[in-house]
Amino acid sequence: EEEEEEEKMAARRGNEEERNIYRIAPYQFIHVLDQNTNVTRVEVGPHTFIRQDNEKVILGPERMVTVPPRHYCVVQNPVLRNADGEIVFEESKQVKLRHADSEVRLAQEPFPLYPGEFLKEPVQALRIIPADTALRLRAVLDFDDDETEKRRAGDEWLFEGPGTYIPRVEVEVIEQISASIIQPNQALRVRARKECSDRDGKLRVTGEEWLVRKVGAYLPGVYEEVLNIEKTYVLTEKKALQMRAQRTFTDAFGKERKTGEEWLITMKDTEAHIPEVHEVVVGVVDITTLNNRQYAVILNPVDSAGRPQLGQRKLIKGPSSFFLMPGESLEKGIQNVFVLGEDQGLILKAIETFEDTDAAGKKCARRPGDRWMIRGPTEYVPPVQVDVVQERRALPLDDNEGIYVRDIRSGKVRAVIGETYMLKENEELWSKELPPGVESLLQSAKDPLADRSDRSKEAKGGKARDKTKVVSFRVPHNAAVQIYDYKEKKARVVFGPELVMLGPDEQFTQLSLSGGKPKRPNEIKSLCLLLGPDFCTDIITIETADHARLQLQLSYNWHFKVDPSKPEDAAKLFAVPDFVGDLCKAVASRVRGIVASVQFDDFHKNSAKIIRSSVFGVDEKGKVRDMFHFPANNLYITSIDIQSAEPVDQRTRDALQKSVQLAIEITTNSQEAAARHKAERLEQEAKGRLERQRIEDEAAAEEARKQLLTLQAHSAAVESTGQAKAEAQSRAEAARIEGEAAVEQARLRAQASKIEAESELERLTAAREAEAKYVKEQDELEIAKSREIMEIETSKFKQMVEAIGRETLQSIATAEPTQVKLLQALGLKSTLITDGNSPVNLFNTASGLVGANMLTNSASGAGSD
Repeated sequence: EEEEEEEKMAARRGNEEERNIYRIAPYQFIHVLDQNTNVTRVEVGPHTFIRQDNEKVILGPERMVTVPPRHYCVVQNPVLRNADGEIVFEESKQVKLRHADSEVRLAQEPFPLYPGEFLKEPVQALRIIPADTALRLRAVLDFDDDETEKRRAGDEWLFEGPGTYIPRVEVEVIEQISASIIQPNQALRVRARKECSDRDGKLRVTGEEWLVRKVGAYLPGVYEEVLNIEKTYVLTEKKALQMRAQRTFTDAFGKERKTGEEWLITMKDTEAHIPEVHEVVVGVVDITTLNNRQYAVILNPVDSAGRPQLGQRKLIKGPSSFFLMPGESLEKGIQNVFVLGEDQGLILKAIETFEDTDAAGKKCARRPGDRWMIRGPTEYVPPVQVDVVQERRALPLDDNEGIYVRDIRSGKVRAVIGETYMLKENEELWSKELPPGVESLLQSAKDPLADRSDRSKEAKGGKARDKTKVVSFRVPHNAAVQIYDYKEKKARVVFGPELVMLGPDEQFTQLSLSGGKPKRPNEIKSLCLLLGPDFCTDIITIETADHARLQLQLSYNWHFKVDPSKPEDAAKLFAVPDFVGDLCKAVASRVRGIVASVQFDDFHKNSAKIIRSSVFGVDEKGKVRDMFHFPANNLYITSIDIQSAEPVDQRTRDALQKSVQLAIEITTNSQEAAARHKAERLEQEAKGRLERQRIEDEAAAEEARKQLLTLQAHSAAVESTGQAKAEAQSRAEAARIEGEAAVEQARLRAQASKIEAESELERLTAAREAEAKYVKEQDELEIAKSREIMEIETSKFKQMVEAIGRETLQSIATAEPTQVKLLQALGLKSTLITDGNSPVNLFNTASGLVGANMLTNSASGAGSD
């Protein structure tokens, strides 16, 4: 334990010694406080500092502040230095500081921070300001800038690049601004934040705006702000600019513009325009182009001085191109010239007094409200004093078509039928109104004759009727229509088939007839009256003398007898409004009257006779008449059919039903007995026929058995003889087939041998021909080769002889001692020289004198010599 305590004491003493000794490396420093004087000093390395007991190291070791080139830092509370740059100390040897002050230190030797100093801004690079940019600076203290300009707190200025900005403690950086690039056909809109002078030296007041049009980079001044870049509006022959003045000013063309004034800038003024600060673009106006078939009317046109003529109109005919000035507008847009054909016309109305030319070419005065008409073929452009009321076209009308025309001056209405007609300036189409019932019947698709049994309330109608056209109705065959003229107070009846066309004051007489079973009034609506023959069905209730109530369904055949040539007969047709109801009531009353005096049994047995006699009556001879006549409208009933007769009382109906059932049972029993007797008779006849047929079938079977036995015997005989015959025939056929096969085989073998011999012969022939052709071509090649070699050698020798010359050869021939050497020099191996008077045959001797290949050359040389 004592040893451990001694080791701890030694370690503690070592740590205390280490705390008292400070080894300060180069470019390091420490702050030492003298606790006796409370003065802090700086110890700078390289140095080994031994701390005293009254001293205390309060900072360090710390590295000195190093500011590299093009860097800076800001020191707060810097030390005070004298004029020689030495540090100033107080009397207590404490470093004197400039409290609450800052100092910018640039690149220099590493320096320590004295007690009280600290880095307000760390070491950082100096700001490099590139070209076309600037720093906006503001002075926070009064100071002299480079001893040339005095700055006051609050002053602002620009530090423009390119350059390196060196900060000062008296100056703060507000922002960095960049230059705005002004492209061609652009302008920069700038506003003054306070009174200043622009780049051109022009004085600007606060809030004033102006445009900078110079192409390139523009750096705004310190008291200028860039609002936006104004783009150029490029004007063409088809586009213009509509401008509005926001205040009174003089524009770029030297014209004074009032506040709110609007004007137009076209390509005639400039090809490109940048709006000024006191004008705004209202919009781009497109050119209005009229061709030679168009015209336009301008409302509130602008005069030559640019003033709008309110309330006036101006006509412009094509071909023309123009811009609408501010305040102008087109009435109804661009309009086409009225091109009128032969069947067209225009109704015109004068809205102002003016002088016009009529159709005859004479001048006439038009007053407001006048109406007139021009007809084609022609072209017409209405002047501003004329309003086109209506364009009219001739209406082609067939013989069965027409229109209602009213004169607007007199009010008279007439019908124009079967001609091509164009309404005049004082005429108009008149709509003829019809009662709703008649209107629905005309629009209905029902045929009065074919669809007369259709009782649907809503008829399937077609398209709506043109009320200006003449009302027409097709009267079917054997029908009549009554038409009443309310103006003439007359009625006329038209018989079909006919097409009825109503005049302006005429109306149809609508028929309202009874319908249904039993008949109900006003069930059938119709415009035409069918003349028959036709039928109608009705249900009536009658009572017999014994008070039996019956319900009868009767059907009547009827028709009208009328002479169309007699107007009084035609008028009778429509004398009774509901002839069906009148007919049914009259017949029902006659039937009830007669049946009331007849017993039920009598009526049940003789109902047809009783009803016919009650309706048609009986003549003097007691015979029932053929028809029943209604003189009021010449209606005739020709026959009556009793379709059903049913008792109304239930007891009577039950009794009648029982009697009918009893009669039916009696009839049924008698029919059953007759049928049973007939069936028994038929059964006996069928049994006899069956027995007879059985006997006949047994006889036929015995005959068939006999034939079978005969055929079996014959078949056995044929079978025994046929087998032997078949075997013999098969053996003969096999031998015949073998012989034919051997013959065919021999023939084929001979044919194969022949084919082999012929192919071998053809092969040998082809080989011989190919070999002969080859030898021939080889000989020809050898001949050609020898000929070409001979020609080459001959040419060579000839050229050598010509090169040597005749005289040289003569000299060689006469020079006997050197003759052989000279000839050898010429490349000749053997030579024979003669005078030419003694010919020598060299064709046989040359082969022994020279080589075989030189035979031709030697002969050629001898011949030449």
